Amino acid sequence: MWIILNICLYLSFNYISATFISDSCQLQGRFKLNGMYQVGDLIIGGLFEVQHLKVFPELTFRTEPELPQCEEFYMASFQQALTMVFAINEINNNNDLLPNITLGYQIYDNCLRIGVAFRAAISLASGTEESFSDLNCTGPPPVIGIVGDPGSSQSIAISSVLGLFRVPMVSYYATCSCLSDRKKYPSFFRTIPSDAFQVRAMVQILRHFGWTWVGLLYSDDDYGIYAAQSFQQEMQLFGGCVAFSEILPYDNNHRDIHRIVGVIQTSTAKVVVAFSTDLSSLMDELLSQNVTGRQWIASEAWTTTPVLQTPQYLPLLGGTLGIAIRHGQIQGLHDFLIHLHPDNNPKNSTIKIFWEKIFGCKFEAVDEQQEQGGTKCSGQEDLSSTETAYTDVSELRASYNVYKAVYALAYALHDLMQCEEGKGPFSGNSCASITNLKPWQLVHYLQKVNFTTGFGDRVSFDKNGDALTIYDVMNWHPRSDGSIVARTVGVVDEGATTGKVLTLDEDALYWNFETKKPPQSVCSESCPPGTRRARRKGFPVCCFDCLPCGDGEISNTTNSPECVMCSDEFWPSPKNDHCVPKEVEFLSYEDPLGISLTTASLLGTSFCALVMVIFAHHRNTPVVRANNSELSFLLLLSLKLCFLCVLLFIGRPQLWTCQLRHAVFGISFVLCISSILVKTMVVIAVFKSSRPEGKSAIKWFGSKQQRGTILALTSTQVAICTVWLSTASPTPHKNNQYIRSKIVYECAIGSVAGFSVLLGYIGLLAAASFLLAFMARKLPDNFNEAKFITFSMLIFCAVWITFVPAYVSSPGKYAVAVEIFAILASSFGLLVAIFAPKCYVIILHPERNTKKAIMGRSTQKK
Repeated sequence: MWIILNICLYLSFNYISATFISDSCQLQGRFKLNGMYQVGDLIIGGLFEVQHLKVFPELTFRTEPELPQCEEFYMASFQQALTMVFAINEINNNNDLLPNITLGYQIYDNCLRIGVAFRAAISLASGTEESFSDLNCTGPPPVIGIVGDPGSSQSIAISSVLGLFRVPMVSYYATCSCLSDRKKYPSFFRTIPSDAFQVRAMVQILRHFGWTWVGLLYSDDDYGIYAAQSFQQEMQLFGGCVAFSEILPYDNNHRDIHRIVGVIQTSTAKVVVAFSTDLSSLMDELLSQNVTGRQWIASEAWTTTPVLQTPQYLPLLGGTLGIAIRHGQIQGLHDFLIHLHPDNNPKNSTIKIFWEKIFGCKFEAVDEQQEQGGTKCSGQEDLSSTETAYTDVSELRASYNVYKAVYALAYALHDLMQCEEGKGPFSGNSCASITNLKPWQLVHYLQKVNFTTGFGDRVSFDKNGDALTIYDVMNWHPRSDGSIVARTVGVVDEGATTGKVLTLDEDALYWNFETKKPPQSVCSESCPPGTRRARRKGFPVCCFDCLPCGDGEISNTTNSPECVMCSDEFWPSPKNDHCVPKEVEFLSYEDPLGISLTTASLLGTSFCALVMVIFAHHRNTPVVRANNSELSFLLLLSLKLCFLCVLLFIGRPQLWTCQLRHAVFGISFVLCISSILVKTMVVIAVFKSSRPEGKSAIKWFGSKQQRGTILALTSTQVAICTVWLSTASPTPHKNNQYIRSKIVYECAIGSVAGFSVLLGYIGLLAAASFLLAFMARKLPDNFNEAKFITFSMLIFCAVWITFVPAYVSSPGKYAVAVEIFAILASSFGLLVAIFAPKCYVIILHPERNTKKAIMGRSTQKK
């Protein structure tokens, strides 16, 4: 904290000292900028993209950044800068325009970078004098206006600052529609139409050829972003669709470029619209992957760029359609350009760089270069023998806009000087003074400028500072040497008196396709049978998706708007183009699940038969005879019926199997449970009869009473089944609700109440048996069969309690399998719990199967 405070005090002291000691403003630093300079009474600034700064110096924020080194010289851009010089010289030689005033210029190279452009603009606005002693700020400003910047992002950044001081800027190439905002950019003008007009012109071309499905690429800057937004809005109004919209990486990141190429390659759009000033990296990647067969629509930013008009790009970009700013002719420009010569003025460094590039020489040649064949520039080389974009004045577009921008500033200044005192537009009807000119005063006259160029084009600005809207339509044709030339094939003029906005010479168009005809580019391919068209939400009607028909639906025509349902017993084919009979599903004997359950049923039946054989063979032994052996055989018989009734649940449902399966199941289980209930009652009766006070209990529960009880309980279940079957008999039913693609063939129970009563009666008997057995569980060992009955009934109840939710939640044949599983599980539980201990004694421990052994254990317990 103390360190920061000391630093602040030190800086404040230095500032105060400098203020009191010095009586002039000192230039704090100087940027290393390439440019051109000419002295004059009034200076016009200029910003041009002469070179390209590919790698910006690293910013560590700890040391002063290194000065950038620009490279890759652009001849066409240098021609534009020289056009400004030519126009200023032409104005100085014109006695009718700005008499007695000599215009000078200070031109800087922005190297296509915002940072460099902003430094150049600040240098223009603040001047380059080392010190400034007139603290009253009288006299003209360092520059009365700036021609440039050509880039939209640069213009936005610069105008946001210089606009605060109302320094007029007249751009010749910045097209972002955002720059039309007079509140943000009050002193910005341009001699090129806004992107809002450019986009409408491009959409006119798309409408003309019926291209409703296009891809969109745009640069990651203000120019590209605003143009893309306007384009998408215009496309929606036109009724077209944007297939894809991709931002071109500002740093030409190879991974992003590779991804964008993949998007272009996989897209069905044959037309690609691009808003950008730098497409070289993208085009190189497209060439490396051989992505051709696309119709490119170029924005004015690259329609006439020579960088892409080389032979290597012909297979990719031949036939490109684009719009270009209006071309013009400037008399005497060519002679001026070829008579350029460098001088020793360090402020004209750009001319020396140009000279070295075009002639391949060096002004300061070193011995090593001379040894390698390098030459030293003399400055007297002949430019007339060169053929480059610099000397090509056949299609002046950007240069023509520069020419108009310089003249706009000159005419505005001329009108300012023509003001009569007392009739001026400013407060008190005053006029501006040329010796004490304020930038905002020139802005006033620039807004009202109106003149006609020597080529016949009228120059004026609307309330937003925008120029009149007119474009040339360009088509990229192949040259004999394999390179590309952009030729004018039409015009887009929104102010045309004929009312026809787009005029095209279609016979002059070149198409880079085998058919030599314009491609077809529609939003969606035809929907095949099995699908339907579905309009994409938020998109125009030309865009639709081909959606597969839903479950149970088909379409058998192309581009069907709707799908139709198959009838109840039919289901769509795998391609959803016709209906086929549904698969019928039921628990069959061929099904693995059916085989497993059948095997379990037969095993249970076999076990019952085996136990019966064992009991019959040892029927006279005490273990078998205990508690009435007749009940044991009856119980085994009922268990066998329980196992066998499972077979009625497997196989294709028929009326008789549906009627019998639940009836046999219910009666068999009631017979089984009633036998267990009677056995339990016998155990209790025998125990009571062993006591003096209960000797008569066994008389009231003899064999006849036991048979009668079982018969009565079973007859009740028979009655329930009879009523159920006679009133609402179960029937075979084809169910489409479980699985819509299949018919589940099942037995409908007919009456839920009847089925519930059947199960409820079994549950009632099981509960009664469980309670009686539970009460008798502590009887002496020789009467301990009650314990086994208790355990068996516990298993039985647990199985059937879990059966209900499992049965309800199981679909189709699995509900039947759950019911079978419950029958088998409960039957096996009863069989094992009751008869396994007895078989264990009979077979493995016959010495215990004697009355003496049983009584002995009882005596031992006592």
